[in-house]
Amino acid sequence: MKFKRVTDLLRTEAADQTVEVRGWVRTRRGNKQIAFIAVNDGSVIHSIQVVAEMAKFPEELIKRVTTGACIRATGKLVASQGSGQAVEIQAETIEILGDADESYPLQKKGHTLEFLREIAHLRPRTNTFGAVFRLRHHMAFAIHQYFNDRGFYYLHSPIITGSDAEGAGEMFQVTTLDLQHLPKLPDGSINFKEDFFGKSTNLTVSGQLEGELAATALGNIYTFGPTFRAENSNTPRHLAEFWMIEPEMAFYDIRDNQDLAEDFLKYLVRYALEHGRDDIEFLAKTYDDQLIPRLQMVVDHPFERLTYTTAIEILKNSGKKFEFPVNWGTDLQKEHENFLVDHFKRPVILTDYPKDIKAFYMKVNEDGKTVRAMDILFPWIGEIIGGSQREERLEVLQNRMREMHVPESELWWYLDTRKFGTCVHAGFGLGFERLMLFVTGMTNIRDVIPFPRTPKNAEF
Repeated sequence: MKFKRVTDLLRTEAADQTVEVRGWVRTRRGNKQIAFIAVNDGSVIHSIQVVAEMAKFPEELIKRVTTGACIRATGKLVASQGSGQAVEIQAETIEILGDADESYPLQKKGHTLEFLREIAHLRPRTNTFGAVFRLRHHMAFAIHQYFNDRGFYYLHSPIITGSDAEGAGEMFQVTTLDLQHLPKLPDGSINFKEDFFGKSTNLTVSGQLEGELAATALGNIYTFGPTFRAENSNTPRHLAEFWMIEPEMAFYDIRDNQDLAEDFLKYLVRYALEHGRDDIEFLAKTYDDQLIPRLQMVVDHPFERLTYTTAIEILKNSGKKFEFPVNWGTDLQKEHENFLVDHFKRPVILTDYPKDIKAFYMKVNEDGKTVRAMDILFPWIGEIIGGSQREERLEVLQNRMREMHVPESELWWYLDTRKFGTCVHAGFGLGFERLMLFVTGMTNIRDVIPFPRTPKNAEF
């Protein structure tokens, strides 16, 4: 007999048919006459109840049906006599596939999220993380489906790079050199010509620059892969390894970029509500009763669009005393972003930031002071997307690189695209884990990625 997933069994009408389920025991309760065993296989937030008449099974077998044990059960699928589920299985056979000894840490009691991070190898078995990781799958699938259906091509940008796309300098170095016996040049510096790639290389912080190269050949592309930042930060919003979605589009200006980003985000949130509703409802009930209204707000309202300059005026005239002062030319903090979203009661797209606080590749406006940048601000989460129209003019781009001390010699290949058939183009980046924070309502970014990498933590 072929076993069925719990999600399929729960949708099957009771018809006295014999079925088989395999999964892990969440709970076992009952008395000397009967045992009620909740079995979950990860396919859905809900467990299926297996009802075992004690007289049919050896006492020693039932004792081994403990929380965490892996079992196989067969029996009749019948209408449930209890509340909470439509069907249940009247057990005819039970087999222990894997025992769980007394040290199994996920007993039926409340566990803090901090504790569960310490056992990240087991936390997917909890209801919370089962829900989070199923939603993570739904969002990853929806991202690929969205772009595929709109004629975008998926580009695999390199993880190992010799350039710093952001100019931040906080990168993980990649080397095969013997750290105990580093080859040196006469001036005492490291001789990277002896290294595997013959030059200093790092883990990438972004696939954008390579994405731009592909966009000027294929039209519309997107990257979706891991990125890395060696930022020594232990906040609930930072990871050393995280995933980024970065579309780049030839012949798009800043307005086209905004239109695509808004449509993309609405599509993803709508997909989550449609395909992960049970998991979202569980997370809303358990952690955040405002989760579904926030998600629905994104779907239901057009995003408010305004310039950075207008936003600064609104913040200054608000009468609110912010922790961080508001002045034209400074970057906005999360408290400012949240105020703007609350002010308009919808997501906000800010454009035309001061050039001094944005990256070198953003197109300079006619005023010479601002660039065609865009940030999308979401309720509660703050900035969720950052993007821009890219600077396609060679001389302007070179001037910006000099201003920001970005070595032209390292990015000669990037500059070539401005020499050979340059065109207007634009793109943006969506941090996948930021999206997952918003969709799940979790408050710590370490709880929306299976195995978080943070300072002093590379376990599992």
